[in-house]
Amino acid sequence: MTGIIFLIIIGLVLLLVEFLLIPGITVAGIGGFAFMISGIIWAYVGYGTTTGHITLIITIIASIVLITLSLRSKTWQRFTLATNMESNVETNATTNLIKPGDTGTAISRLAPMGKARINNLIVEAKSTGDYINEKSEIEVIRIEGNNVIVKLKN
Repeated sequence: MTGIIFLIIIGLVLLLVEFLLIPGITVAGIGGFAFMISGIIWAYVGYGTTTGHITLIITIIASIVLITLSLRSKTWQRFTLATNMESNVETNATTNLIKPGDTGTAISRLAPMGKARINNLIVEAKSTGDYINEKSEIEVIRIEGNNVIVKLKN
C-alpha cells in the first residue's frame, strides 16, 4: 500500500509542477498522470475493486484540493514581487536648453536623422525631409518630444 501512496504523491507533485511551473504538455504532466494512473491500477489489481475505487476517489479529491490551494493568491504572495515600480521617463534635459530659432552645425549627415551641435550640445537632430550635409549650418524649427527638428539655415 505504501508503494501506491508513493506513486500517487509523486504523480500529484509532477502534475503540480506541470500546472504551475512548466505550462503546456511536458514530461512532468505526462509523468504525473502516468504515476497517478499506475498507482490507481496497482490498487485495483493488487487490492481489489473496493480499494481501487477508494484510491481513485481519494486521488481525484487530493488533485482538486491541491490545485485549488495552489491557485489561491495568498499561497503565492510570498513568492511574488510585492513592490511596484513607479517611475516615469523624463524628457531629455538637453532639449530643454534648445529653443526654436537656435542655430548650430550638423556634425554628421542628416539623412534625415543625424548628430548636430546646437548651443554647444550634441543632440540627435532630424531634418524636415531634405538631406543636410555634414558641417552645414542648421536652424531649429521646433522640438517634438526628444526630437529636434531642423532645417538648412538660409
